[in-house]
Amino acid sequence: MPLSIDLNCDMGEGCDSDFLIMPYISSANIACGGHAGDDETMRTTMLLAQQYNVQIGAHPSYPDKEHFGRKKIDCSIDEIKRFIHDQVTHFLEIAQELHMHVSHVKPHGALYNASADDMQIALAIAETIKHLREDLILYGLSNSCSGQAAEQVGLRFCSEVFADRTYTDQGRLTPRTSSNAMIEEVGDSLNQVLQIIKEQKVITTTGNSVAIYADTICIHGDGAHAVEFAKAIQEGLKANHIDIASWK
Repeated sequence: MPLSIDLNCDMGEGCDSDFLIMPYISSANIACGGHAGDDETMRTTMLLAQQYNVQIGAHPSYPDKEHFGRKKIDCSIDEIKRFIHDQVTHFLEIAQELHMHVSHVKPHGALYNASADDMQIALAIAETIKHLREDLILYGLSNSCSGQAAEQVGLRFCSEVFADRTYTDQGRLTPRTSSNAMIEEVGDSLNQVLQIIKEQKVITTTGNSVAIYADTICIHGDGAHAVEFAKAIQEGLKANHIDIASWK
């Protein structure tokens, strides 16, 4: 069992709860204009993270604010490289203006899920990030193409699991179109997190056990119980002698 784990949250997406969640986490993935966010929200969220000594990362997505980046868009590989490059570059520029260090990049929504199963998309993302800055860490779904792509291009990879989402027998996130996609109870969320960390497995929606490994735990900032989950998970981890710390 690890002595510490990263606890991250998707932020800067127009939710009023960011300032309530920030004290409990160690990394923030900040929307950079694709699915949500603009220059003002990026700066505001970066400065909030700085206040709580939280690492910041870019959270690029399909350029689709209408569907909050949760609908897969038919894009060429070159188009994916282009919008990843543009979103992350702009994020890095704003962080530089504020004299803040950007530690990682985590794709959002449909792009995140697509990169988990499509090696071409995963490589497009990894190659673009590597070109921008070699020391950036790629956050992606545990046991997915994202990790393979990161290794192939020479990026550090942070294996991510979720505190507020259920899993299929294939080790993938249950689609949001399913009624059981989200975890709604604090106890269920904490139990899933602790089981993943301690036993390196997760119980799927059909009751099966799937092997899974976590470097970082994600809480969705736009979730109905995000603040409650963040507080409970922080307390639960500390009670089990697991520190919360970002990747350096």
